[in-house]
Amino acid sequence: MENWMPRYQHLSAAYSPITSEMQRERQKALTHQVFEQDASGDEKSGPEDLMREPPAGVMAGDDSQRCSGSSDDTPRSSGASGIFDLRNLAADSLLPSLLEQAAPEDVDRHNEALRRQHRSQALLTLYPAPDEDEAVERCSHPEPPREHFGQRILVKCLSLKFEIEIEPIFGILALYDMREKKKISENFYFDLNSDSMKGLLRAHGTHPAISTLARSAIFSVTYPSPDIFLVIKLEKVLQQGDISECCEPYMVMKEVDTAKNKEKLEKLRLAAEQFCTRLGRYRMPFAWTAVHLANIVSSAGHLDRDSDSEGERRPTWTDRRRRCPQDRASTKDDTCSFSGFRPATLTVTNFFKQEAERLSDEDLFKFLADMRRPSSLLRRLRPVTAQLKIDISPAPENPHFCLSPELLHIKPYPDPRARPTKEILEFPAREVYAPHTSYRNLLYVYPHSLNFSSRQGSVRNLTVRIQYMASEDPSQALPVIFGKSSCSEFTREAFTPVVYHSKSPEFYEEFKLHLPACVTENHHLLFTFYHISCQPRPGTALETPVGFTWIPLLQHGRLRTGPFCLPVSVDQPPPSYSVLTPDVALPGMRWVDGHKGVFSVELSAVSSVHPQDPHLDKFFTLVHVLEEGAFPFRLKDAVLSEGTVEQELRASLASLRLASLEPLVAFSHHVLDKLVHLVVRPPIISGQIVNLGRGAFEAMAHVVSLVHRSLETAQDTRSHCPQLAAYVYYAFRLPGTEPSLPGGAPPVTVQAATLAHGSGRPVSLYLARSKSISSSNPDLAMVPGSVDDEVSRILASKGIDRSHSWVNSAYAPGGSKAVLRRAPPYCGAEPRQLLHEELALQWVVSSSAVREAVLQHAWFFFQLMVKSMALHLLLAQRLDTPRKLRFPGRFLDDIASLVGSVGLEITTRVHKDMELAEQLNASLAFFLSDLLSLADRGFIFGLVRAYYKQVATRLQSAPNPAALLTLRMEFTRILCSHEHYVILNLPCCPLSPPASPSPSVSSTTSQSSTFSSQAPDPKVTSMFELSGPFRQQHFFAGLLLTELALSLEPEAEGASMLYKKAISAVHNLLYSHDTDSRYAETTVKARVAELYLPLLSLARDTLPRLHDFAEGPGQRSRLASMLDSDIDNEGDFGGTINPSVAMAIAGGPLTPGSRASISQGPPTASRSGCPLSAESSRTLLACVLWVLKNAEPALLQRWAADLALPQLGRLLDLLYLCLVAFEYKGKKAFERINSLTFKKSQDMKARLEEAILGTIGARQEMVRRSRERSPFGNQENVRWRKSITHWRQTSDRVDKTKDEVEHEALVEGNLATEASLVVLDTLEIIVQTVMLSEAREIVLSTVLKVVLYSLGSTQSALFLQHGLATQRALVSKFPELLFEEDTELCADLCLRLLRHCGSRVSTIRTHASASLYLLMRQNFEIGHNFARVKMQVTMSLSSLVGTTQNFSEEHLRRSLKTILTYAEEDVGLRDSTFAEQVQDLMFNLHMILTDTVKMKEHQEDPEMLVDLMYRIARGYQGSPDLRLTWLQNMAGKHAELGNHAEAAQCMVHAAALVAEYLALLEDRRHLPVGCVSFQNISSNVLEESAISDDILSPDEEGFCSGKHFTELGLVGLLEQAAAYFTMGGLYEAVNEVYKNLIPILEAHRDYKKLAAVHGKLQEAFTKIMHQSSGWEPQRVFGTYFRVGFYGARFGDLDEQEFVYKEPSITKLAEISHRLEEFYTERFGDDVVEIIKDSNPVDKSKLDPQKAYIQITYVEPYFDTYELKDRVTYFDRNYGLRTFLFCTPFTPDGRAHGELHEQHKRKTLLSTDHAFPYIKTRISVCHREETVLTPVEVAIEDMQKKTRELAFATEQDPPDAKMLQMVLQGSVGPTVNQGPLEVAQVFLAEIPEDPKLFRHHNKLRLCFKDFCKKCEDALRKNKALIGPDQKEYHRELERHYGRLREALQPLLTQRLPQLLAPAPAPASLRNTLNRASFGKADL
Repeated sequence: MENWMPRYQHLSAAYSPITSEMQRERQKALTHQVFEQDASGDEKSGPEDLMREPPAGVMAGDDSQRCSGSSDDTPRSSGASGIFDLRNLAADSLLPSLLEQAAPEDVDRHNEALRRQHRSQALLTLYPAPDEDEAVERCSHPEPPREHFGQRILVKCLSLKFEIEIEPIFGILALYDMREKKKISENFYFDLNSDSMKGLLRAHGTHPAISTLARSAIFSVTYPSPDIFLVIKLEKVLQQGDISECCEPYMVMKEVDTAKNKEKLEKLRLAAEQFCTRLGRYRMPFAWTAVHLANIVSSAGHLDRDSDSEGERRPTWTDRRRRCPQDRASTKDDTCSFSGFRPATLTVTNFFKQEAERLSDEDLFKFLADMRRPSSLLRRLRPVTAQLKIDISPAPENPHFCLSPELLHIKPYPDPRARPTKEILEFPAREVYAPHTSYRNLLYVYPHSLNFSSRQGSVRNLTVRIQYMASEDPSQALPVIFGKSSCSEFTREAFTPVVYHSKSPEFYEEFKLHLPACVTENHHLLFTFYHISCQPRPGTALETPVGFTWIPLLQHGRLRTGPFCLPVSVDQPPPSYSVLTPDVALPGMRWVDGHKGVFSVELSAVSSVHPQDPHLDKFFTLVHVLEEGAFPFRLKDAVLSEGTVEQELRASLASLRLASLEPLVAFSHHVLDKLVHLVVRPPIISGQIVNLGRGAFEAMAHVVSLVHRSLETAQDTRSHCPQLAAYVYYAFRLPGTEPSLPGGAPPVTVQAATLAHGSGRPVSLYLARSKSISSSNPDLAMVPGSVDDEVSRILASKGIDRSHSWVNSAYAPGGSKAVLRRAPPYCGAEPRQLLHEELALQWVVSSSAVREAVLQHAWFFFQLMVKSMALHLLLAQRLDTPRKLRFPGRFLDDIASLVGSVGLEITTRVHKDMELAEQLNASLAFFLSDLLSLADRGFIFGLVRAYYKQVATRLQSAPNPAALLTLRMEFTRILCSHEHYVILNLPCCPLSPPASPSPSVSSTTSQSSTFSSQAPDPKVTSMFELSGPFRQQHFFAGLLLTELALSLEPEAEGASMLYKKAISAVHNLLYSHDTDSRYAETTVKARVAELYLPLLSLARDTLPRLHDFAEGPGQRSRLASMLDSDIDNEGDFGGTINPSVAMAIAGGPLTPGSRASISQGPPTASRSGCPLSAESSRTLLACVLWVLKNAEPALLQRWAADLALPQLGRLLDLLYLCLVAFEYKGKKAFERINSLTFKKSQDMKARLEEAILGTIGARQEMVRRSRERSPFGNQENVRWRKSITHWRQTSDRVDKTKDEVEHEALVEGNLATEASLVVLDTLEIIVQTVMLSEAREIVLSTVLKVVLYSLGSTQSALFLQHGLATQRALVSKFPELLFEEDTELCADLCLRLLRHCGSRVSTIRTHASASLYLLMRQNFEIGHNFARVKMQVTMSLSSLVGTTQNFSEEHLRRSLKTILTYAEEDVGLRDSTFAEQVQDLMFNLHMILTDTVKMKEHQEDPEMLVDLMYRIARGYQGSPDLRLTWLQNMAGKHAELGNHAEAAQCMVHAAALVAEYLALLEDRRHLPVGCVSFQNISSNVLEESAISDDILSPDEEGFCSGKHFTELGLVGLLEQAAAYFTMGGLYEAVNEVYKNLIPILEAHRDYKKLAAVHGKLQEAFTKIMHQSSGWEPQRVFGTYFRVGFYGARFGDLDEQEFVYKEPSITKLAEISHRLEEFYTERFGDDVVEIIKDSNPVDKSKLDPQKAYIQITYVEPYFDTYELKDRVTYFDRNYGLRTFLFCTPFTPDGRAHGELHEQHKRKTLLSTDHAFPYIKTRISVCHREETVLTPVEVAIEDMQKKTRELAFATEQDPPDAKMLQMVLQGSVGPTVNQGPLEVAQVFLAEIPEDPKLFRHHNKLRLCFKDFCKKCEDALRKNKALIGPDQKEYHRELERHYGRLREALQPLLTQRLPQLLAPAPAPASLRNTLNRASFGKADL
């Protein structure tokens, strides 16, 4: 028997919002995790290490000096320097128990105990909070009803000073909206007069009330507009003379002339004193001005206020859309927002005098419009000069000393004697829809005009006196008129200002009256008109009454408001006049102007008592009549009897929908209360109960609909109207419960004198009581824990039984507070219904129109029912009644019918009106969730089942199942947000589920444990599967996980949306468990985790669809690939998502045709479906880790023992993915990108690398390490991630503060550490499970791979301690894993251990050294040597030093010393050679370090770095493994630099190396025959053939043992080479690579890869075709430069010359600048010089202190025979060995001269290897020079020009412009050494030297050919040109004719001995045999 305890409601997922502030608060206590990645960034602030060790800088310097200095001098075989260094180093601390013998079980227990220390208890608090956008269950208590305010402005009046001070002046402030032509605030009256001026009026004044001394006011503006003016009017005491006369002194006299005008001033003061004494109670208009508020706000500038008060007003997650329409309007235009501007002090200097005939508001609006014009008429008038100083600022949130418009104190009000600030009531420019929340009953009277022009007698100085009369007795004038300034608070009469000598005055006055709470028929306003005698005359009275009129305030029970034009009586009104209006012509009375309306006045009420709407008035009146039973009753002109009142009431209910919206919303709480009253307490008329339930229900539906519509723009996130929600939560109570609370507790009353703003501002009288018992009202003081306090909480909630046992409650029967149930709440024999029963009944039987209205706002009626049920249980003392007996069966039947009909509406409307369906769905879910706290839970579960059945039925025919499934998902999520979700799921005991609600399950339940049993335990298995028993016992968990399973089905429609929602729902629940104090204990949380055990199976089977967080986007690196080898043939794939998931929750199966059903067949790996997004995958993995962390380890072990081998393999894959997904990225990553951003794609390089990474190996580690500079791939990827991210934190800025970066790094570090530790815990469980299994080797090797990955990824020092301890335990228990089977595992382990041996963190080094030493020791114990470990460690070190940027050799040396120390202290192996072997290995490793130190020095010089790597690789020619490693290192470096062709060459060389090895082992047809097979790709590859039998012994352990020395490895290398070639655009080489690859794939029958290969070949050939045909831009492969180094500073490079290959289209200036800048930085300023020319360098002329670089552009050069084979553009840019550059010169040393002296030197350079090679610079091995004589230069030039002509002529399609350009340059008259000048120089005379005859003749032939080509070109041009170019063409022909004529004699002369052979000079290369040169040919 359970009762309702609301105290846990805040723990519900629905009521515990997740904000970043809360997250941050929870994360403050986190410990800082030390990461090598962060530590290496800044050694000064590095972790613990640097304090415990000698200064690292000194040691590093010493070491590097010794190593680098001796590397060239000391032969490699000499270990002297290494020994010296190592022996002088200090070792790290040793692990004390490392060498002790201990049982494996003890070691495991010790390790586990250590892992349990310092762990984070709540895993998900480290993960980003659940996405609030998905939080459909999120709800909050509505904000308490509070008074409506717009944007509030505080105006302070500081001082008012005129040029002359002679009389008191009074001010009035008000706001006017010029656009709306409306006054939008009441008046504020202020008095800034000095005491001396106030003293002039002492004869008329009483002691002024403090409230009338206010000088500051707060104005509210709901609809800000740029047309709002603050109008200031000034008045003065009435005096003789019109306004102009009275203003004259102020306009004429100046303060500086005081002495001059002394007499005039005295005279004026004397007159003023007389007028004040006599006429002090009357005022007259004086002057006015206006301040344009928009100008003030914009000039003051807006201010971002971060104060607490502003923060409170900012919308939170609960009210993202909860803003009134007026608030929205206010933010439309920031330029007229009055909420955040800087305070401004204004000095107003110019006032305009008032004009007697233009005082009305209409005239004022005209003036205001004129003021805004540039040429204002007002500015031309002479002003009244004064200085009014006012402060304008945004009003503070809670100002002190503030008075409400009713003059009530508003908290805080510390001192009642202080000068107050008045709140000025707003008259909004448009409707404001807000319910009344405080008692307000004000009447405003506005006299407009009076027309006494036809009135006889002296009636000129007219004033109107206004009185509020309670009866006709003159003494009954009530003191309800608010005073103005410096007077009493309330007065009985008030006067309008007097317009001097005007018989038809206009008025601008506003009278504010406080209406009595009860206005009767006799109450009326009496207006008396007086003539004021300004001049004192004997016998003349001061005031003479000249007319009377009145307004009765009630008419037919309604308050009269609006404009009136009243007749004025000359005589005093007769007795009983007040019940009639002045319009009635009373006998014997005289009227001004024959009873016409002469007095215009307007009444306006602001009242929470008078609705001022006929429909509402009638409704309230009829309800009142029924309550009072006062029959007969007069309603307007009709008299109601008991017989007719029912009909009238029904009509009134029906007409409520016709009421005006503004008053209906204002009185909505009261209207709803009355409607509830009519339902609950049916009226008794003539002794008969009249059932008005249906009419009241319909009226309620229409009222709710109208209120909702009026506030449509102010709805919250769930489309609820906040006002209606607040009504249910705060105002609604069952009728009859208000006189006193149960137990006789007195009602809490509200102090009338002190009201509070904000949440404390009271609601209207009827609301005050129910709201006052709300615990959310901070201003109502109660004793905590008092009875009233508990009742308050219960009543203030939504009335939900929050399902906690009453056993522990003080309110249980007999408890300390059982007084609650002492008195029965319901008394009297009055008939009554139960509201919730009536609502359910009426809803079920309602007509379609009403039902539609109710459905639109179903949430309101559901909440009303729930609160009614809760109050009924409380007040009827039924909370301790069994749930099944709490509510009658008929009511539950109605609920069932209602839920069924609403469910049907949801499923049918989902495709027509999705928005309504969503709202209905959420409302129904919240309703059922609330019912779980109140009613029988079995009944509610039945309703949920019924809903599921409806959805399942509809799914079969639904056109869009995804929409329905989404609704069901949200429905489930809301139900699961119940605060007692865990209890409702009946969490089971460990290993044996307790009795289920189903008898069949409970009967089979066994309490015994079956740990010892080896057979699978069905009970355990069912706990990890979504089986029938699981879903029956854990109802809601079963629902949720079933939804998740369905959404993760590959065939699920709309899956992308569904799985995100499902995963988000699970994440949200787990997060709420983590933050719930009830589940903080480990044992409790383990029970909770049992509800989610099937999540492990779900995630495991969804593995193929999870996002691949590995760097490459290709196929996932599957660890457990060997476990899945026969996956397709396996019958039982996992069995976790078994066919029972397809069952509907109700127990019946879904129809097989249903799209939502899950396939009955076993899922296979091929059913991958669409991949999950990165965010969702990571969140799902976080949830999996949560379950693994919190579940009982013994239970997990039992489950793992029952898993089939493939399932276990996928579980290990899942753990591996968890490690990848949560890997720490480093602080630098947080500085650049948002921590919540996930990688959506990877760069090309990663894609390529992933192609060959089949498992985790040394290569993957190497590749991963090459990326460490950028944790998320390359920089482009980072940039891309910034912009493309789908979800971010609240702040979008990328530049974070240092604290933010530190905090994010702290949280991510802890998350990565905890995730890795959870994986480690699980791996330990798996190891213990499979220790005795037959297949343990396969599983354990996979486990070790996961451990190795964890050790290789970025991990904290804390994790690495535990990870390395686990690794040591694994290796000691299962040494065969490393030393008998898989070499790759040993290689990986060595690589990781070595990397950690070089860590800057001493604890990591300590553990890594221990692990490495034990590895060698165990290897030695197995075979008395550790050759395998030696080999792998050596290879690993080479790989490590070659690729890791931030590697620290001094720390590695220290670890080597530590290992030496272990060997020396190891007593167990002292008699063996082990210590000696260890020493040899350590010294060898030290030497490798020494070798590679130079590489560190050249990190910034890519060419030198690659040269060094190349040199090291050459050094390992006899060690294929190491050479392969270094080739891969070089490929990685080239890829990083963007040199794809070179990276490809490295891979080709690596493949050739492997092919040589494979050819030695076995001759297979499909394999390449060593290097020779690759020479078509590159001639350089033959250098890999150095391997031979005498060097390599393939059988020796440790040689060629890497994974690449296999056919699979060869395939991977070739694929990678092809991918690099593709990226480099070398598509022809791709074909050559695949020629070697295809036979291997054909031999393996790998048709999938063959298909891919042929697809890639097609792409490559298509690209070649497109580029050769011009469809795509031509490829540019590279630009070549000769670079020569001269100077001793270059060391080995001195006098060396290289050909550099630079990226395409590199200019000479670019490479010059790059090299100059680099070497300047290295050698210093003014040292490096660039030699500008290409001439041979004479070193003797160079400065020995400087470094010289000569750079020359060179072009590839081909002999004639070569060109026949090099047909394509690719051919002429691939395999280049010879390069050419030309140097022009003249005999006298100049570069250029006359034609007859112009020589040219051609230099041919040959390189060692052909480009592209495995490096980008190749040294020049041969140099050949040829000098051309001037005539040879001329021949070359003419041949070039001829070729240009031929090309332009034969071009297809023809290009006329280009043709004409070439022609113009050939035949046009030129001055710069044109063809004619060449001919005249060389052909004019026959050479004397016979040796030159051949050149002479060749030049003549060139010219003949040239003329022929000119003719062809002219013919072609003639055919191409249009008519407009004919003249141009004729001109060209003329030029050609002249040229030909000039050439004719030169070409016809004959040479003697033409055919005589001319011997070529022996020293010169015969260039004439060469048809062309490279450049000319291109």
